[in-house]
Amino acid sequence: MNDSNFAAFSGTDSYIASEDLLRDVNAAVALQRPLLVKGEPGTGKTLLAHAVAESLGMELITWQVKSTTKAQDGLYHYDVVQRLNDSRFGGGDVADIRSYIKLGALGRSFRTEKRVVLLIDEIDKADIEFPNDLLHELDVMSFHIPELDETVKADERPVVIISSNAEKELPDAFLRRCVFHYIAFPERSLMERIVNVHYPDVEQSLLDAAIVRFYEVRGIPGLRKKPSTSELIDWLFVLMRGGLSAEDVARSVPFLGTLLKQEQDLELADRRLASA
Repeated sequence: MNDSNFAAFSGTDSYIASEDLLRDVNAAVALQRPLLVKGEPGTGKTLLAHAVAESLGMELITWQVKSTTKAQDGLYHYDVVQRLNDSRFGGGDVADIRSYIKLGALGRSFRTEKRVVLLIDEIDKADIEFPNDLLHELDVMSFHIPELDETVKADERPVVIISSNAEKELPDAFLRRCVFHYIAFPERSLMERIVNVHYPDVEQSLLDAAIVRFYEVRGIPGLRKKPSTSELIDWLFVLMRGGLSAEDVARSVPFLGTLLKQEQDLELADRRLASA
């Protein structure tokens, strides 16, 4: 992995990563392959791309995928409607077709002079064919714009990070081209390190009690949505702002609605915690 353009990712002051994740990020950067990151919501998949960009000193370009997103959206958009309106009512120079073509996130990541980080966020929200439609462009890092008879090609291959909440399976052909990492939910020791980044002055007794309660709530069978790391961070903020002590948290789970966001989950947790 020794490359003149390769810099090792070691995390940042605000993003604590496991050793396995660090190795997989660096493997993807060195191999110049997309890094596909899966994990339940709230495990830091999106924040990982921000941390990689910060650590490697690169610009971050984000492509937020929705259910209606098509692969073409990431390449470029030809605004035919605007050009037609300008031809009818005056406005721009309709002879200059280039002014009606806007590059998408993938296209912009190819056109930059310096290597960038490209985040394709929540790829599993799109149609099942969406990943397959990107295979060629991600392989050769180029695409053709017929309207301009011009090819957009990356001089510097972007660092591509693709996040997925595992809502649907991705095609095998797409998976073969990626370095894969599943972000497991943090164990207690790693969770403490993550919390301390956000709240370095938190009282250890309160942190201990809150983490015990947090994992107790996460372990309740039948929850539709288990609380995530980000919800633990919010919950601790509320506990500290409310002046609650470790003893208060040990006796009950105050502000349970900060951890659980489903009515059924709240009712289930109330019953289980009351009988514990």
